[in-house]
Amino acid sequence: MAFRYLFLVLLMLVSSCGQKENNTLVFGRGGDSVGLDPALETDGESFKVCDNIYETLVTFKAESTELVPGLAESWSASEDGLTWTFQLRQDVTFHDGTAFNAQAVVFSLARQFKADHPFNKVEGAYQYWNSMSMSDIVKDVRAVDDFTVAIDLKRPNAPFLSNLAMGFCGIVSPGAVQKWKGDFARNPVGTGPFRFVQWIKDDRIVLEKHEQYWGAVPKIDRLIFKSIPENSVRLIALSQGAIDGMDNLVPDFIPSIDSDDGLQLLSQAGMNVGYLAMNMDKAPFKDVAVRRAINHAVNKKSLVDNLYQGLALPAVNPIPPTMWGYHKGIAGYEYNPEKAKKLLAEAGMPDGFKTTLWAMPVPRPYMPQPMKIAQAIQADLQAVGIEAEIVTYEWGTYLDKVQRGQHDMALLGWTGDNGDPDNFLYVLLDKSATKLPANNIAFYRSDPLHEVLIEAQKSSDQKRRTELYYLAQEIVFQDAPWVPLVHAAQTAAFDKNVHGFQLHPTGSKWFQNVEIKE
Repeated sequence: MAFRYLFLVLLMLVSSCGQKENNTLVFGRGGDSVGLDPALETDGESFKVCDNIYETLVTFKAESTELVPGLAESWSASEDGLTWTFQLRQDVTFHDGTAFNAQAVVFSLARQFKADHPFNKVEGAYQYWNSMSMSDIVKDVRAVDDFTVAIDLKRPNAPFLSNLAMGFCGIVSPGAVQKWKGDFARNPVGTGPFRFVQWIKDDRIVLEKHEQYWGAVPKIDRLIFKSIPENSVRLIALSQGAIDGMDNLVPDFIPSIDSDDGLQLLSQAGMNVGYLAMNMDKAPFKDVAVRRAINHAVNKKSLVDNLYQGLALPAVNPIPPTMWGYHKGIAGYEYNPEKAKKLLAEAGMPDGFKTTLWAMPVPRPYMPQPMKIAQAIQADLQAVGIEAEIVTYEWGTYLDKVQRGQHDMALLGWTGDNGDPDNFLYVLLDKSATKLPANNIAFYRSDPLHEVLIEAQKSSDQKRRTELYYLAQEIVFQDAPWVPLVHAAQTAAFDKNVHGFQLHPTGSKWFQNVEIKE
């Protein structure tokens, strides 16, 4: 019966993609996008598609976070670090046929922070811009001429240029935004190598190559992002040729992929963190003793051994150990249930308490099996007297609810966007990131941490910045707003005939240079 069920599911997958055309690549993923406006989205599934539709002024080199030209051919900064000037490419057109120019850059960035911009007032909008405190950094964006843009800053900011390479700074077609207004997120128009064709919710998003692309035109004609939530069904679809690639691999699948001559496995150390956030706006998580107790209660080594099978490291700090500025001197909270019970007793709860544990419904790069992770944590907490009911929702709803603080404890994670510790510590843990909808879902507000992180942004001396990030990690360790769980390896699998795909530390999925060779 099980085999028959999986066979029927596979038939449905093939039929829902339609007749698979030559030179079409179908990429299977665990969940659908929330939206396709780069300035509005915060989740990886949305950016996975957006990365192929939109471009930024500067971008990252293949397989590293080194910055290279994007839509800007060159750039320079004033001596005081307060004005950045960008020379734009002059041979670029949007997918709707309109010309890319300085006015498009000003439109795309200004809508995110200028109150008088006609598209600034969007409900829940520009969360990335706000969580990065870009309005506290950027004073103005100006078109010097048709192909020169100047960005004036309120204060020097060391990660600013790297921030511009992030997806939320993607340049959109002003004409398309004006045409579609609130529906632009479902009718995206950028300058990237692929243009949008179709979106069938919770099924597939179809892109096709942008024939007038300014760079190398993609080698594949069509790119389909196929939503297949069930991990095992995704693997069967790959092995049977219904899809050509997939990510967020369950560790159990690695041996079968390795042994299949028709498939290829890609992996690299992940620039990510998976964590359990405790909502400090709710009791009993306002009490640091409770938060430390939960840190001692969770057996992270067991999670890694049993659910990642070597494809992850137990986490100690909010940033991964592969990132500069990582504090090796922090040992972390040891797994010690007895110590956890003692701390709970000191907090006035010797018998524990009841709470909820929210878990993601879809696999993520840092957590390919979130429900199993939740169940393992639930058992660890039960052992020290904490009864945690597991709660889940559809992916978009889950994100919205945890970002609005409706949870008690919640699983989530982060893949670094730009290779800078600021992108983890400030974006996820600074008090400025608690504004709804919040990236700081622990609702952790520390003035000492804020002061350290702002000073680190102002400094251009990496040695000094490293010292400050060491101090920041020490503050977070003492306050324990999270249980940092894992830093997972990034994985993907493809049909052996797919060539040219490269994993990137930021988790971005770029298909411009991919080709299919039979």
